[in-house]
Amino acid sequence: MPSRFRLAIAQSNPTVGALESNAEKARLRHREARARGADMVALPELFISGYPPQDLVLKAAFTNDCMRHILALAERCAEGPALGIGGPLLRDGNLYNAYFILSKGEVKAEILKHHLPNHAVFDEARHFTPGPISGPFKIGEARIGTPICEDAWHEDICESLEESGADLLVVPNGSPYSRNKLERRHAVMVARVVETGLPLAYVNMTGGQDDLVFDGGSFVLNPGGSLALQMPQFEEEMAFVDFYESEEGWRAEPGDLASTGGEQEQDYRVMLTALREYLAKNGFSKVLLGLSGGVDSALVATLATDAIGPEQVRCVLLPSEFTSEESETDAREVARVLGCRLDEIPIDGPRHAVLAALAPVFRNLPENVAEENIQSRLRGLLLMAISNKFGEVLLTTGNKSEAAVGYATIYGDMAGGYNPIKDLYKTRVFDICRWRNSNHRPWMLGPEGAVVPRNVLEKPPTAELRANQKDSDSLPEYETLDGILEMLIDEDKSVDDVERMGYDREMVKRVEQLVYSSEYKRFQSAPGARLTGRALWLDRRYPIVNKWRDEESVASDAERGSL
Repeated sequence: MPSRFRLAIAQSNPTVGALESNAEKARLRHREARARGADMVALPELFISGYPPQDLVLKAAFTNDCMRHILALAERCAEGPALGIGGPLLRDGNLYNAYFILSKGEVKAEILKHHLPNHAVFDEARHFTPGPISGPFKIGEARIGTPICEDAWHEDICESLEESGADLLVVPNGSPYSRNKLERRHAVMVARVVETGLPLAYVNMTGGQDDLVFDGGSFVLNPGGSLALQMPQFEEEMAFVDFYESEEGWRAEPGDLASTGGEQEQDYRVMLTALREYLAKNGFSKVLLGLSGGVDSALVATLATDAIGPEQVRCVLLPSEFTSEESETDAREVARVLGCRLDEIPIDGPRHAVLAALAPVFRNLPENVAEENIQSRLRGLLLMAISNKFGEVLLTTGNKSEAAVGYATIYGDMAGGYNPIKDLYKTRVFDICRWRNSNHRPWMLGPEGAVVPRNVLEKPPTAELRANQKDSDSLPEYETLDGILEMLIDEDKSVDDVERMGYDREMVKRVEQLVYSSEYKRFQSAPGARLTGRALWLDRRYPIVNKWRDEESVASDAERGSL
Protein backbone atom coordinates (compact mmCIF):
# COMPACT_ATOMS: atom_id res chain seq x y z
CA MET A 1 0.00 0.00 0.00
CA PRO A 2 1.36 3.46 -0.87
CA SER A 3 2.03 5.81 2.01
CA ARG A 4 -0.65 8.41 2.71
CA PHE A 5 -0.91 11.56 4.79
CA ARG A 6 -4.07 13.57 5.63
CA LEU A 7 -3.60 17.25 6.40
CA ALA A 8 -6.26 19.47 7.95
CA ILE A 9 -5.81 23.10 6.88
CA ALA A 10 -7.33 25.19 9.66
CA GLN A 11 -7.93 28.58 8.04
CA SER A 12 -8.78 30.41 11.26
CA ASN A 13 -9.23 33.83 12.85
CA PRO A 14 -7.31 34.58 16.06
CA THR A 15 -7.50 37.74 18.17
CA VAL A 16 -4.32 39.43 19.33
CA GLY A 17 -3.85 38.82 23.04
CA ALA A 18 -6.88 36.52 23.45
CA LEU A 19 -4.71 33.54 24.33
CA GLU A 20 -7.40 31.41 25.96
CA SER A 21 -9.83 32.01 23.09
CA ASN A 22 -7.18 31.30 20.47
CA ALA A 23 -6.17 28.10 22.25
CA GLU A 24 -9.80 26.98 22.43
CA LYS A 25 -10.17 27.54 18.67
CA ALA A 26 -7.11 25.39 18.14
CA ARG A 27 -8.49 22.67 20.40
CA LEU A 28 -11.84 22.60 18.58
CA ARG A 29 -10.10 22.35 15.22
CA HIS A 30 -8.00 19.49 16.58
CA ARG A 31 -11.09 17.66 17.83
CA GLU A 32 -12.78 17.99 14.43
CA ALA A 33 -9.64 16.83 12.62
CA ARG A 34 -9.33 13.83 14.92
CA ALA A 35 -12.88 12.80 14.04
CA ARG A 36 -12.03 13.08 10.33
CA GLY A 37 -8.92 10.93 10.56
CA ALA A 38 -6.32 13.65 9.96
CA ASP A 39 -2.64 13.04 10.63
CA MET A 40 -1.91 16.71 11.25
CA VAL A 41 -3.76 19.99 11.78
CA ALA A 42 -1.99 23.11 10.50
CA LEU A 43 -2.93 26.49 11.99
CA PRO A 44 -1.48 29.82 10.81
CA GLU A 45 1.62 31.70 11.90
CA LEU A 46 1.68 33.21 15.44
CA PHE A 47 -1.83 31.89 15.99
CA ILE A 48 -1.67 31.59 19.77
CA SER A 49 -0.69 35.25 20.19
CA GLY A 50 -2.68 36.62 17.28
CA TYR A 51 -0.98 38.46 14.45
CA PRO A 52 0.65 40.93 14.37
CA PRO A 53 1.27 41.16 18.13
CA GLN A 54 3.60 44.14 17.59
CA ASP A 55 5.39 45.25 20.78
CA LEU A 56 3.30 42.93 22.97
CA VAL A 57 5.91 40.27 22.28
CA LEU A 58 8.58 42.47 23.85
CA LYS A 59 6.91 41.86 27.23
CA ALA A 60 8.38 38.67 28.64
CA ALA A 61 5.20 38.09 30.65
CA PHE A 62 3.16 37.97 27.44
CA THR A 63 5.55 35.68 25.61
CA ASN A 64 5.77 33.32 28.60
CA ASP A 65 1.98 33.25 28.81
CA CYS A 66 1.84 32.26 25.15
CA MET A 67 4.22 29.39 25.87
CA ARG A 68 2.11 28.23 28.82
CA HIS A 69 -0.88 27.99 26.50
CA ILE A 70 1.14 26.06 23.91
CA LEU A 71 2.23 23.50 26.53
CA ALA A 72 -1.32 23.21 27.84
CA LEU A 73 -2.55 22.59 24.28
CA ALA A 74 0.01 19.82 23.86
CA GLU A 75 -1.46 18.05 26.90
CA ARG A 76 -5.09 18.60 25.89
CA CYS A 77 -4.48 17.49 22.29
CA ALA A 78 -2.33 14.45 23.16
CA GLU A 79 -4.70 12.00 21.45
CA GLY A 80 -5.13 12.19 17.72
CA PRO A 81 -3.35 14.18 15.00
CA ALA A 82 -0.30 16.33 15.43
CA LEU A 83 -1.09 20.02 15.82
CA GLY A 84 0.98 22.74 14.15
CA ILE A 85 0.53 26.18 15.70
CA GLY A 86 2.52 29.41 15.59
CA GLY A 87 3.62 31.46 18.58
CA PRO A 88 6.48 33.51 20.02
CA LEU A 89 9.35 31.69 21.73
CA LEU A 90 11.72 33.32 24.21
CA ARG A 91 14.91 31.31 24.63
CA ASP A 92 18.30 32.29 26.01
CA GLY A 93 17.43 35.97 25.74
CA ASN A 94 16.40 35.70 22.09
CA LEU A 95 12.85 36.04 20.83
CA TYR A 96 11.79 33.90 17.87
CA ASN A 97 8.77 33.65 15.62
CA ALA A 98 8.22 29.93 16.07
CA TYR A 99 5.99 27.16 14.80
CA PHE A 100 5.35 24.34 17.25
CA ILE A 101 4.48 20.77 16.31
CA LEU A 102 2.52 19.22 19.20
CA SER A 103 2.18 15.44 19.27
CA LYS A 104 1.43 12.83 21.94
CA GLY A 105 1.35 15.38 24.75
CA GLU A 106 4.60 17.20 24.03
CA VAL A 107 6.29 19.65 21.69
CA LYS A 108 7.72 17.34 19.05
CA ALA A 109 9.43 20.04 16.96
CA GLU A 110 10.11 23.77 16.97
CA ILE A 111 10.62 25.57 13.66
CA LEU A 112 12.11 29.06 13.91
CA LYS A 113 11.45 31.69 11.25
CA HIS A 114 14.64 32.60 9.41
CA HIS A 115 13.71 35.46 7.07
CA LEU A 116 12.06 38.28 9.01
CA PRO A 117 10.05 40.72 6.86
CA ASN A 118 10.90 44.35 7.43
CA HIS A 119 8.86 46.18 4.79
CA ALA A 120 5.37 47.62 4.25
CA VAL A 121 3.34 46.84 7.41
CA PHE A 122 5.86 44.27 8.63
CA ASP A 123 8.60 45.07 11.12
CA GLU A 124 9.46 41.64 12.51
CA ALA A 125 13.15 42.54 12.56
CA ARG A 126 12.21 44.93 15.38
CA HIS A 127 10.86 42.09 17.48
CA PHE A 128 12.40 38.75 16.55
CA THR A 129 15.80 37.12 16.10
CA PRO A 130 16.33 35.19 12.86
CA GLY A 131 16.32 31.49 13.61
CA PRO A 132 18.52 28.84 12.03
CA ILE A 133 17.19 26.93 9.04
CA SER A 134 15.21 24.03 10.46
CA GLY A 135 15.02 20.55 8.96
CA PRO A 136 11.87 18.52 8.28
CA PHE A 137 9.98 16.56 10.93
CA LYS A 138 8.18 13.24 10.51
CA ILE A 139 4.45 12.66 11.03
CA GLY A 140 3.33 9.15 10.23
CA GLU A 141 4.85 8.19 6.87
CA ALA A 142 5.54 11.76 5.70
CA ARG A 143 8.44 14.10 6.33
CA ILE A 144 7.13 17.66 6.55
CA GLY A 145 9.08 20.82 5.83
CA THR A 146 7.66 24.02 7.30
CA PRO A 147 8.95 27.34 5.97
CA ILE A 148 7.14 30.05 7.95
CA CYS A 149 5.48 32.70 5.75
CA GLU A 150 8.35 34.91 4.51
CA ASP A 151 10.68 31.90 4.48
CA ALA A 152 8.71 30.51 1.53
CA TRP A 153 9.22 33.74 -0.44
CA HIS A 154 12.94 32.95 -0.61
CA GLU A 155 14.51 30.05 -2.49
CA ASP A 156 16.98 28.91 0.16
CA ILE A 157 14.66 27.57 2.87
CA CYS A 158 12.51 25.37 0.63
CA GLU A 159 15.53 24.08 -1.29
CA SER A 160 17.26 23.22 2.00
CA LEU A 161 14.17 21.34 3.20
CA GLU A 162 13.99 19.39 -0.07
CA GLU A 163 17.68 18.53 0.14
CA SER A 164 17.27 17.32 3.74
CA GLY A 165 14.49 14.88 2.82
CA ALA A 166 11.15 16.68 3.06
CA ASP A 167 8.26 14.97 1.25
CA LEU A 168 5.94 17.97 1.24
CA LEU A 169 5.87 21.60 2.41
CA VAL A 170 3.36 23.12 4.82
CA VAL A 171 3.61 26.92 4.92
CA PRO A 172 1.86 28.69 7.86
CA ASN A 173 1.11 32.35 7.15
CA GLY A 174 -0.19 35.60 8.53
CA SER A 175 -0.52 37.28 5.13
CA PRO A 176 -2.78 40.35 5.00
CA TYR A 177 -4.81 41.42 2.00
CA SER A 178 -3.73 43.92 -0.58
CA ARG A 179 -4.95 44.10 -4.16
CA ASN A 180 -3.87 41.14 -6.30
CA LYS A 181 -2.11 39.54 -3.32
CA LEU A 182 -3.64 36.10 -3.89
CA GLU A 183 -2.25 36.02 -7.42
CA ARG A 184 1.19 37.02 -6.12
CA ARG A 185 1.09 34.27 -3.48
CA HIS A 186 0.20 31.71 -6.15
CA ALA A 187 3.04 32.85 -8.38
CA VAL A 188 5.69 32.70 -5.65
CA MET A 189 4.54 29.34 -4.30
CA VAL A 190 4.44 27.87 -7.82
CA ALA A 191 8.10 28.85 -8.11
CA ARG A 192 8.85 26.94 -4.89
CA VAL A 193 7.16 23.72 -6.02
CA VAL A 194 8.82 23.90 -9.43
CA GLU A 195 12.23 24.37 -7.79
CA THR A 196 11.81 21.61 -5.23
CA GLY A 197 9.47 19.16 -6.96
CA LEU A 198 7.46 18.96 -3.71
CA PRO A 199 3.74 19.57 -3.14
CA LEU A 200 2.95 22.60 -0.98
CA ALA A 201 0.09 23.57 1.34
CA TYR A 202 -0.26 27.32 1.96
CA VAL A 203 -2.16 27.92 5.24
CA ASN A 204 -3.34 31.49 5.74
CA MET A 205 -5.08 33.38 8.52
CA THR A 206 -8.50 35.02 8.29
CA GLY A 207 -10.13 37.94 10.08
CA GLY A 208 -9.28 41.53 10.88
CA GLN A 209 -6.73 43.16 13.17
CA ASP A 210 -6.86 46.96 13.37
CA ASP A 211 -6.24 48.12 9.77
CA LEU A 212 -5.30 44.68 8.41
CA VAL A 213 -7.56 41.98 7.02
CA PHE A 214 -6.22 38.46 6.57
CA ASP A 215 -8.09 37.07 3.61
CA GLY A 216 -7.50 33.34 3.96
CA GLY A 217 -7.52 31.90 0.48
CA SER A 218 -5.38 28.93 1.56
CA PHE A 219 -4.40 26.56 -1.24
CA VAL A 220 -2.47 23.42 -2.17
CA LEU A 221 -0.15 23.02 -5.16
CA ASN A 222 1.17 19.86 -6.70
CA PRO A 223 4.64 19.57 -8.27
CA GLY A 224 4.66 21.46 -11.53
CA GLY A 225 2.37 24.12 -10.06
CA SER A 226 -1.10 22.68 -10.65
CA LEU A 227 -3.70 23.85 -8.16
CA ALA A 228 -5.08 20.93 -6.13
CA LEU A 229 -7.15 22.93 -3.61
CA GLN A 230 -8.31 26.52 -3.33
CA MET A 231 -10.10 27.50 -0.14
CA PRO A 232 -12.46 30.51 -0.07
CA GLN A 233 -11.22 33.96 0.85
CA PHE A 234 -12.38 35.62 4.09
CA GLU A 235 -14.09 32.49 5.45
CA GLU A 236 -13.05 30.70 8.63
CA GLU A 237 -13.14 27.00 7.80
CA MET A 238 -11.11 23.80 7.65
CA ALA A 239 -10.27 21.70 4.60
CA PHE A 240 -8.83 18.18 4.45
CA VAL A 241 -6.19 17.26 1.90
CA ASP A 242 -5.02 13.71 1.24
CA PHE A 243 -1.43 13.31 0.09
CA TYR A 244 -0.18 9.99 -1.30
CA GLU A 245 3.22 8.68 -2.32
CA SER A 246 3.54 7.78 -6.00
CA GLU A 247 6.44 6.66 -8.14
CA GLU A 248 7.10 10.33 -8.93
CA GLY A 249 6.96 11.38 -5.27
CA TRP A 250 4.25 12.76 -3.04
CA ARG A 251 1.09 14.26 -4.56
CA ALA A 252 -2.11 15.85 -3.26
CA GLU A 253 -5.45 14.49 -4.35
CA PRO A 254 -7.55 17.18 -6.07
CA GLY A 255 -10.12 18.99 -3.96
CA ASP A 256 -12.50 21.92 -4.24
CA LEU A 257 -11.46 25.05 -6.12
CA ALA A 258 -13.33 27.97 -4.59
CA SER A 259 -13.95 30.97 -6.82
CA THR A 260 -12.61 34.37 -5.81
CA GLY A 261 -14.29 37.67 -6.57
CA GLY A 262 -12.95 40.46 -8.71
CA GLU A 263 -10.98 43.43 -7.39
CA GLN A 264 -14.01 45.54 -6.47
CA GLU A 265 -15.71 42.67 -4.64
CA GLN A 266 -12.53 41.86 -2.73
CA ASP A 267 -12.01 45.50 -1.75
CA TYR A 268 -15.61 45.73 -0.57
CA ARG A 269 -15.31 42.51 1.42
CA VAL A 270 -12.11 43.76 3.06
CA MET A 271 -13.68 47.07 4.13
CA LEU A 272 -16.72 45.26 5.47
CA THR A 273 -14.66 42.62 7.28
CA ALA A 274 -12.28 45.18 8.75
CA LEU A 275 -15.17 47.16 10.23
CA ARG A 276 -17.06 44.11 11.51
CA GLU A 277 -13.94 42.63 13.11
CA TYR A 278 -12.77 45.94 14.61
CA LEU A 279 -16.13 46.38 16.31
CA ALA A 280 -16.51 42.77 17.48
CA LYS A 281 -12.96 42.39 18.79
CA ASN A 282 -13.23 45.68 20.70
CA GLY A 283 -16.63 44.84 22.20
CA PHE A 284 -18.83 47.23 20.19
CA SER A 285 -22.04 46.40 18.33
CA LYS A 286 -23.34 49.77 17.07
CA VAL A 287 -22.06 52.65 14.96
CA LEU A 288 -23.08 56.12 13.88
CA LEU A 289 -21.95 58.45 11.15
CA GLY A 290 -22.69 61.85 9.71
CA LEU A 291 -24.74 61.40 6.53
CA SER A 292 -24.22 64.39 4.25
CA GLY A 293 -25.91 63.33 1.05
CA GLY A 294 -22.50 62.81 -0.57
CA VAL A 295 -21.01 59.64 -1.98
CA ASP A 296 -18.43 58.97 0.78
CA SER A 297 -20.89 58.91 3.66
CA ALA A 298 -23.34 56.93 1.52
CA LEU A 299 -20.72 54.23 0.97
CA VAL A 300 -19.74 54.15 4.66
CA ALA A 301 -23.40 53.83 5.66
CA THR A 302 -23.80 50.97 3.18
CA LEU A 303 -20.68 49.19 4.41
CA ALA A 304 -21.81 49.53 8.03
CA THR A 305 -25.26 48.21 7.18
CA ASP A 306 -23.84 45.24 5.29
CA ALA A 307 -21.37 44.54 8.13
CA ILE A 308 -23.61 44.66 11.21
CA GLY A 309 -27.17 45.20 9.98
CA PRO A 310 -29.32 48.35 9.57
CA GLU A 311 -30.72 48.23 13.09
CA GLN A 312 -27.20 48.76 14.47
CA VAL A 313 -26.46 51.84 12.33
CA ARG A 314 -27.44 55.42 13.22
CA CYS A 315 -27.14 58.10 10.54
CA VAL A 316 -27.17 61.77 11.50
CA LEU A 317 -27.93 64.63 9.11
CA LEU A 318 -26.42 67.90 10.35
CA PRO A 319 -27.46 70.60 7.85
CA SER A 320 -26.36 74.22 7.89
CA GLU A 321 -27.59 77.14 5.83
CA PHE A 322 -25.16 76.03 3.10
CA THR A 323 -26.57 72.50 2.87
CA SER A 324 -28.64 72.20 -0.26
CA GLU A 325 -32.12 70.77 -0.29
CA GLU A 326 -30.77 68.25 -2.80
CA SER A 327 -28.19 66.98 -0.27
CA GLU A 328 -30.79 66.66 2.48
CA THR A 329 -33.09 64.72 0.15
CA ASP A 330 -30.25 62.42 -0.91
CA ALA A 331 -29.23 61.73 2.70
CA ARG A 332 -32.78 60.86 3.68
CA GLU A 333 -33.07 58.54 0.67
CA VAL A 334 -29.85 56.70 1.55
CA ALA A 335 -31.07 56.07 5.12
CA ARG A 336 -34.51 55.02 3.88
CA VAL A 337 -33.20 52.51 1.34
CA LEU A 338 -30.73 51.02 3.82
CA GLY A 339 -33.31 50.91 6.61
CA CYS A 340 -31.12 52.82 9.07
CA ARG A 341 -32.23 55.27 11.71
CA LEU A 342 -31.79 58.91 10.68
CA ASP A 343 -31.58 61.77 13.17
CA GLU A 344 -31.57 65.37 11.97
CA ILE A 345 -29.79 68.08 13.96
CA PRO A 346 -29.54 71.52 12.27
CA ILE A 347 -26.35 73.35 13.22
CA ASP A 348 -27.25 76.92 12.26
CA GLY A 349 -27.99 77.88 15.86
CA PRO A 350 -24.73 76.51 17.31
CA ARG A 351 -22.79 77.96 14.37
CA HIS A 352 -24.12 81.48 14.94
CA ALA A 353 -23.44 81.16 18.67
CA VAL A 354 -19.81 80.20 18.01
CA LEU A 355 -19.37 83.04 15.53
CA ALA A 356 -20.83 85.46 18.07
CA ALA A 357 -18.41 84.20 20.71
CA LEU A 358 -15.48 84.65 18.32
CA ALA A 359 -16.59 88.03 17.03
CA PRO A 360 -14.42 90.11 19.43
CA VAL A 361 -11.34 88.10 18.36
CA PHE A 362 -12.18 87.93 14.63
CA ARG A 363 -13.30 91.57 14.40
CA ASN A 364 -12.43 93.35 11.11
CA LEU A 365 -10.91 90.19 9.60
CA PRO A 366 -12.23 88.70 6.33
CA GLU A 367 -13.98 85.34 6.48
CA ASN A 368 -11.96 82.34 5.32
CA VAL A 369 -11.63 78.61 6.06
CA ALA A 370 -11.65 79.32 9.81
CA GLU A 371 -15.36 80.16 9.65
CA GLU A 372 -16.02 77.31 7.21
CA ASN A 373 -14.38 74.74 9.45
CA ILE A 374 -16.53 75.74 12.43
CA GLN A 375 -19.34 73.82 10.72
CA SER A 376 -17.24 70.70 10.37
CA ARG A 377 -16.03 70.91 13.96
CA LEU A 378 -19.53 71.44 15.29
CA ARG A 379 -20.62 68.31 13.45
CA GLY A 380 -17.72 66.42 14.99
CA LEU A 381 -18.62 67.68 18.45
CA LEU A 382 -22.29 66.68 18.11
CA LEU A 383 -21.50 63.27 16.65
CA MET A 384 -19.00 62.55 19.42
CA ALA A 385 -21.59 63.55 22.02
CA ILE A 386 -24.03 61.03 20.55
CA SER A 387 -21.26 58.43 20.45
CA ASN A 388 -20.50 59.00 24.14
CA LYS A 389 -24.14 58.97 25.17
CA PHE A 390 -25.15 55.76 23.38
CA GLY A 391 -21.87 53.84 23.18
CA GLU A 392 -21.87 53.85 19.37
CA VAL A 393 -18.56 53.99 17.49
CA LEU A 394 -18.35 57.08 15.29
CA LEU A 395 -17.24 56.23 11.76
CA THR A 396 -15.35 58.82 9.77
CA THR A 397 -16.05 59.07 6.05
CA GLY A 398 -12.99 60.64 4.43
CA ASN A 399 -11.47 58.93 1.40
CA LYS A 400 -7.77 58.48 0.52
CA SER A 401 -7.77 61.38 -1.96
CA GLU A 402 -8.91 63.82 0.74
CA ALA A 403 -6.57 62.36 3.35
CA ALA A 404 -3.63 62.60 0.96
CA VAL A 405 -4.05 66.32 0.27
CA GLY A 406 -5.45 67.35 3.65
CA TYR A 407 -8.95 68.10 2.35
CA ALA A 408 -10.38 67.27 5.76
CA THR A 409 -10.92 69.15 9.01
CA ILE A 410 -8.95 67.95 12.00
CA TYR A 411 -11.26 67.65 15.04
CA GLY A 412 -14.15 67.98 12.58
CA ASP A 413 -15.00 65.43 9.89
CA MET A 414 -11.84 63.54 10.91
CA ALA A 415 -13.28 62.87 14.38
CA GLY A 416 -14.19 59.26 15.02
CA GLY A 417 -12.99 55.78 15.86
CA TYR A 418 -12.71 54.00 12.51
CA ASN A 419 -12.71 54.79 8.79
CA PRO A 420 -13.70 51.92 6.48
CA ILE A 421 -12.80 53.82 3.27
CA LYS A 422 -9.48 55.30 4.42
CA ASP A 423 -7.47 53.56 1.67
CA LEU A 424 -9.97 54.15 -1.15
CA TYR A 425 -9.35 56.94 -3.63
CA LYS A 426 -12.37 59.07 -4.56
CA THR A 427 -12.73 57.67 -8.06
CA ARG A 428 -12.75 54.17 -6.58
CA VAL A 429 -15.45 55.26 -4.12
CA PHE A 430 -17.74 55.88 -7.08
CA ASP A 431 -16.74 52.59 -8.71
CA ILE A 432 -17.38 50.59 -5.54
CA CYS A 433 -20.80 52.23 -5.07
CA ARG A 434 -21.79 51.29 -8.61
CA TRP A 435 -20.55 47.74 -8.00
CA ARG A 436 -22.59 47.44 -4.80
CA ASN A 437 -25.70 48.80 -6.53
CA SER A 438 -25.46 45.93 -9.03
CA ASN A 439 -24.31 43.14 -6.72
CA HIS A 440 -25.44 41.49 -3.50
CA ARG A 441 -23.75 38.64 -1.67
CA PRO A 442 -24.89 36.32 1.16
CA TRP A 443 -22.36 37.94 3.51
CA MET A 444 -24.07 41.34 3.18
CA LEU A 445 -26.70 42.17 5.80
CA GLY A 446 -28.11 45.16 3.92
CA PRO A 447 -30.82 45.14 1.25
CA GLU A 448 -30.40 44.04 -2.34
CA GLY A 449 -30.50 46.44 -5.24
CA ALA A 450 -29.37 50.03 -5.72
CA VAL A 451 -28.61 51.44 -2.27
CA VAL A 452 -26.70 54.55 -3.37
CA PRO A 453 -29.10 56.83 -5.27
CA ARG A 454 -28.19 57.84 -8.82
CA ASN A 455 -28.16 61.52 -7.91
CA VAL A 456 -25.49 60.90 -5.25
CA LEU A 457 -23.30 59.33 -7.92
CA GLU A 458 -23.89 62.02 -10.55
CA LYS A 459 -23.77 65.36 -8.73
CA PRO A 460 -20.45 67.25 -8.31
CA PRO A 461 -18.72 66.47 -4.98
CA THR A 462 -18.91 69.31 -2.46
CA ALA A 463 -18.18 69.93 1.21
CA GLU A 464 -20.97 72.58 1.32
CA LEU A 465 -19.14 74.80 3.81
CA ARG A 466 -19.92 77.92 1.80
CA ALA A 467 -22.38 78.95 -0.88
CA ASN A 468 -22.09 77.14 -4.23
CA GLN A 469 -18.93 75.32 -3.16
CA LYS A 470 -17.53 72.39 -5.15
CA ASP A 471 -14.45 70.28 -4.41
CA SER A 472 -13.05 71.25 -7.81
CA ASP A 473 -12.84 74.88 -6.60
CA SER A 474 -9.85 73.86 -4.47
CA LEU A 475 -8.63 70.64 -6.06
CA PRO A 476 -8.10 69.22 -9.54
CA GLU A 477 -10.91 67.04 -10.82
CA TYR A 478 -10.71 63.73 -8.97
CA GLU A 479 -9.81 61.71 -12.07
CA THR A 480 -6.76 63.95 -12.46
CA LEU A 481 -5.98 64.18 -8.76
CA ASP A 482 -6.17 60.43 -8.21
CA GLY A 483 -3.94 59.76 -11.19
CA ILE A 484 -1.29 62.06 -9.71
CA LEU A 485 -1.69 60.66 -6.20
CA GLU A 486 -1.39 57.05 -7.28
CA MET A 487 1.93 57.81 -8.91
CA LEU A 488 3.30 60.02 -6.11
CA ILE A 489 2.11 57.83 -3.21
CA ASP A 490 1.43 54.28 -4.38
CA GLU A 491 4.26 54.12 -6.92
CA ASP A 492 6.74 56.60 -5.32
CA LYS A 493 7.21 58.34 -8.66
CA SER A 494 9.06 61.64 -9.03
CA VAL A 495 7.46 64.87 -10.23
CA ASP A 496 9.27 64.34 -13.53
CA ASP A 497 7.81 60.85 -13.85
CA VAL A 498 4.29 62.17 -13.32
CA GLU A 499 4.81 65.05 -15.73
CA ARG A 500 6.00 62.61 -18.40
CA MET A 501 2.63 60.86 -18.10
CA GLY A 502 0.96 64.01 -19.40
CA TYR A 503 0.11 65.93 -16.22
CA ASP A 504 0.74 69.64 -15.82
CA ARG A 505 3.94 70.16 -13.84
CA GLU A 506 2.64 73.03 -11.73
CA MET A 507 -0.42 71.00 -10.80
CA VAL A 508 1.77 68.05 -9.82
CA LYS A 509 3.97 70.31 -7.70
CA ARG A 510 0.91 71.74 -5.98
CA VAL A 511 -0.41 68.25 -5.20
CA GLU A 512 3.01 67.21 -3.90
CA GLN A 513 3.04 70.22 -1.58
CA LEU A 514 -0.42 69.37 -0.27
CA VAL A 515 0.61 65.77 0.39
CA TYR A 516 3.71 66.68 2.39
CA SER A 517 2.11 69.57 4.30
CA SER A 518 -0.85 67.41 5.42
CA GLU A 519 1.20 64.75 7.18
CA TYR A 520 0.31 66.09 10.64
CA LYS A 521 -3.37 65.47 9.98
CA ARG A 522 -2.80 61.85 9.01
CA PHE A 523 -0.88 61.25 12.24
CA GLN A 524 -4.13 62.03 14.07
CA SER A 525 -6.55 60.20 11.79
CA ALA A 526 -8.65 57.16 12.69
CA PRO A 527 -7.45 53.70 11.65
CA GLY A 528 -9.03 52.18 8.56
CA ALA A 529 -9.00 49.16 6.30
CA ARG A 530 -5.81 48.59 4.29
CA LEU A 531 -6.52 47.83 0.64
CA THR A 532 -3.25 48.66 -1.08
CA GLY A 533 0.45 48.21 -0.50
CA ARG A 534 0.75 51.95 0.21
CA ALA A 535 -1.93 52.75 2.73
CA LEU A 536 -1.48 56.05 4.59
CA TRP A 537 -0.25 54.50 7.80
CA LEU A 538 2.39 51.80 8.31
CA ASP A 539 2.98 51.33 4.59
CA ARG A 540 4.04 54.97 4.18
CA ARG A 541 5.87 56.53 7.13
CA TYR A 542 6.87 60.13 6.57
CA PRO A 543 8.05 62.80 9.02
CA ILE A 544 5.69 65.62 9.93
CA VAL A 545 8.52 68.16 9.76
CA ASN A 546 9.86 67.77 6.23
CA LYS A 547 11.32 70.60 4.16
CA TRP A 548 12.39 68.50 1.16
CA ARG A 549 10.49 68.91 -2.10
CA ASP A 550 11.16 67.39 -5.51
CA GLU A 551 12.29 70.73 -6.92
CA GLU A 552 14.58 69.91 -9.84
CA SER A 553 14.04 67.86 -12.95
CA VAL A 554 16.12 64.77 -13.40
CA ALA A 555 18.83 65.58 -15.92
CA SER A 556 18.66 63.83 -19.27
CA ASP A 557 21.52 61.62 -20.38
CA ALA A 558 22.81 64.41 -22.63
CA GLU A 559 22.64 66.96 -19.82
CA ARG A 560 24.44 64.63 -17.43
CA GLY A 561 27.21 64.28 -19.97
CA SER A 562 27.75 68.05 -20.04
CA LEU A 563 27.82 68.57 -16.27
